[in-house]
Amino acid sequence: MLCDNDRPMEDLRTRFVAGDNDAVREVIAEFGGAIRTVARSMMPEPELVSEVVQQTFIKAWKASSSFDPDRDLAPWLYSIARRTAIDVLRRERRPTMGGHEPETDVAVMPLSFETTWERYEVRRALDQLSPEEREVIRLSHLVGVPHAEIAERLGLPIGTVKSRSNRAMKRLAVALGHLDDSGIQTGDGNVEGVETNE
Repeated sequence: MLCDNDRPMEDLRTRFVAGDNDAVREVIAEFGGAIRTVARSMMPEPELVSEVVQQTFIKAWKASSSFDPDRDLAPWLYSIARRTAIDVLRRERRPTMGGHEPETDVAVMPLSFETTWERYEVRRALDQLSPEEREVIRLSHLVGVPHAEIAERLGLPIGTVKSRSNRAMKRLAVALGHLDDSGIQTGDGNVEGVETNE
């Protein structure tokens, strides 16, 4: 069997054992497809096939000095690929440290420009409120605390909490009125879709 550069396979094995970088590249070129086939036959998830192939060649490269150059490379590489695939399968099936099912990747969609811009505008509008108004809005609309409990937490009369909330909502409605379909309403000072905690 000859390699791409027409050197005999025996010469390739000798150079591979010696740690020759070109020989490592030639081994990958020569056996990469076969190793990928072995990995593909064992891995239920296609995403893991490339990981098995890469780990197989890394392990082979690290162990190259212990390989007998008089033996055929293929069976040795196939056995490394098979053991690597088994290790990856075991790792993937192992429960997480918390004792629950293994975690799976979830596709994360990047925020659109419009969403990012709207968030920036809301953050900017909130920053323009006084610290007292901002805290009432945070507790009321982000944490979901009723006005009576906010009054108790902040040591304020409930009327003060309600007036701060109303004043802040009116300011937010004006500051965010340019956002179309945002749910901001200026009529009663409330944000549509956000419950007012009484």
